Amino acid sequence: MGNQSSRISDLLVHALDNLSQGDFKRFKDKLSHSALKGKGNIPQSCLDNANRIDTKNLLMKFYGGEAAVDVTIDVFTQINLRDSAAKLKEGKEKGYRKKYKEDVKNKYEVIQNMTSLTTDNVILNRRYPNRRDKEIKTKQACSVVTIDTLFTRDKQGQTPQIVVLLGAAGIGKTMTARKIMYDWAAGELYKKKFDYVFYINCRETNLIEQGSVVDVIFKNWPNTNAPVNEILMKPEKLLFIIDGFDELRFSFDQTENLCSDPWEKKPVEIILSSLFRKTILPQSYLLITSRPTALEKLLQCLECSCYAEILGFSEADRKEYFHKFFGNKNQARQALQFVKANDILFAMCFIPIMCWIICTVVKQQLEKGEDLAETSKSVTGVYLLYLSNLVKPVSSNLKQHMQANLRGLCSLAAYGIWKRKILFEEAELKKFGLNQADSFPLSLNKDIFQKDIDCVNAYSFIHLSFQELFAALFYVLEEDEETMEDSGTPKKDVKTLLENYGNSRNYLMLTVRFLFGLLNEERRQIMEETFSCKISPKIKPDLLKWVQTSQQKYLPLSNVHQETCRIYNLEEFHCMFEMYEENFVKSALGHLTALTLDSNKLTQMDQMAFSFCVKNCHRLESLCISYCTFAFEDHGEDVLPRRQKIQHWDEPKHSSIYPLCQVLKDPNCKLKKLELVNCSLTAACCRDVSSVLSTKPTLTELGLADNVPGNSGIKLLCEGLKHPNCKVQKLR
Repeated sequence: MGNQSSRISDLLVHALDNLSQGDFKRFKDKLSHSALKGKGNIPQSCLDNANRIDTKNLLMKFYGGEAAVDVTIDVFTQINLRDSAAKLKEGKEKGYRKKYKEDVKNKYEVIQNMTSLTTDNVILNRRYPNRRDKEIKTKQACSVVTIDTLFTRDKQGQTPQIVVLLGAAGIGKTMTARKIMYDWAAGELYKKKFDYVFYINCRETNLIEQGSVVDVIFKNWPNTNAPVNEILMKPEKLLFIIDGFDELRFSFDQTENLCSDPWEKKPVEIILSSLFRKTILPQSYLLITSRPTALEKLLQCLECSCYAEILGFSEADRKEYFHKFFGNKNQARQALQFVKANDILFAMCFIPIMCWIICTVVKQQLEKGEDLAETSKSVTGVYLLYLSNLVKPVSSNLKQHMQANLRGLCSLAAYGIWKRKILFEEAELKKFGLNQADSFPLSLNKDIFQKDIDCVNAYSFIHLSFQELFAALFYVLEEDEETMEDSGTPKKDVKTLLENYGNSRNYLMLTVRFLFGLLNEERRQIMEETFSCKISPKIKPDLLKWVQTSQQKYLPLSNVHQETCRIYNLEEFHCMFEMYEENFVKSALGHLTALTLDSNKLTQMDQMAFSFCVKNCHRLESLCISYCTFAFEDHGEDVLPRRQKIQHWDEPKHSSIYPLCQVLKDPNCKLKKLELVNCSLTAACCRDVSSVLSTKPTLTELGLADNVPGNSGIKLLCEGLKHPNCKVQKLR
């Protein structure tokens, strides 16, 4: 308050000092004869001999700080000193903006340190790489922009009013949104573009029944004195960041009775829909973050917008993150070398939350003096490794307590997934036997489930992906008598889960992937040894049938019995990769003799999943890939990936199709036909294709149409074609 009073005092003194003696006399005369702000007028006797400082003091004493500025502006206007009134008003607004920015900067400068058992905070810029100038990719074209340029004019001279930032689970959408808030407040981003930026947390919004746009402003403002009228006078200078659209439970089907008055209170769904559809504050700007799974629903709400995807950590980002996370150069170097040695682990690190989990596990192993040899080949495995590091040996009594709480967490997670709930109230916790925060033993309350950071009256999993993991675990944990008879527990119907997911490719994606991953034999053992909970394999036949049935949708209608599968997305392949059991893949895909993949932009994880499944298609004779791009470590050589930017080496050892070519060189692979049509193949790609030609005598047909590998690429291909082991008879 002291700073605020001092700022107002300086503002008034400056305004009065700029008046001529005649204007100052007119000002005092008008002030003594005007009843303003409902408080009457300052007596003439007090003002007669008052100098400028005295007059300022009288104004502040009689009307109060901010009201004194408003009174001065009114009097300036009444005596026709419009320039003075405009300057004072501008100074007042700048003061508001400065104060708001200071508060926003303080609020978003720190984040909760999720790896700490004491829920302490860390400075945002000391933990996460500075991503403000990092690249993201627009959806309308394969162009790359940065956060700085999201709201700049395009080639047609149009400035997007709505920007949608898409990103996979854990890719850093919320961290990006919070960083934008901080950088704007620090004067490093959108300095001239926006006077005010307001943050809307969709997770928390689910708990609010009614509100208004003004309520959003008040919620962001540090006190109840938000200058709402002044803020709303320039809607073109406002940015609303709506973080986590995919977490909203609303249908957004209603298109009538939308709101146009920012003061009007309506159901929150109507308020948000009105912002999306531009019936309220149509000149304002929106930045919306969401998982791609909710894009279809979001499209129904938006008139026109720009879509972009957040790229994951580059190699430089990962290196920076490791060093900031460990704080010890030797440990960071050791951890980074270990993770780099495992291609799958290092590829996972493009997702920030996976980078955090992997760093946490590795740090715990280093601090315990354990061997870093324990690795994982899937996202599920890394999550379970994280969980197992939290649990310490306990007595049999505590073990039973832990099992009961684990089942409660799993039931709550599944209940939340089906109800589209991410925040849980204490009554819901009690329903599943989790009636108080300290009921979670062995640090699970701090590291898995906690009071929500932004909404202290509710609880949440530390990240939505952890809720999805526990929801999947709910379906595979062996039943006990209590849970079977508990009417409050969701029904364990895996077929319904898969049917719902298959129909819409919606928010169940990660839950289904985890479901496959948990049935891996090694991971089943980890769960039994760590939590003394048995995972039942009895749903494996259901998963196998689902994969096989999903393939039927991609078979040509003219001949559903032919053993060719045309792939439009790789989701089933990712699910099988999560399970990472060769026999399962052979059972699922063993009948296929031909695979066709069209029009996909393959990330490195996509390639690993695809290559793993191709490797186990032992009857495969034909592989046709067309109009696809392959993400690669060397950013300078290959096309950017679909969902994230992959790290790059200074000197690339392999091409973008190296993982696939390694599989094709396997002695068990009997491939006869290979097509890579319009796949942006480079000279390095030709080198890897050439190595396949020299080791695969079964290959008799090769198609590489519509690629421009250059002279060096052609030479490399010719070397492979000349090799004695090459039996290619048809080349296109």
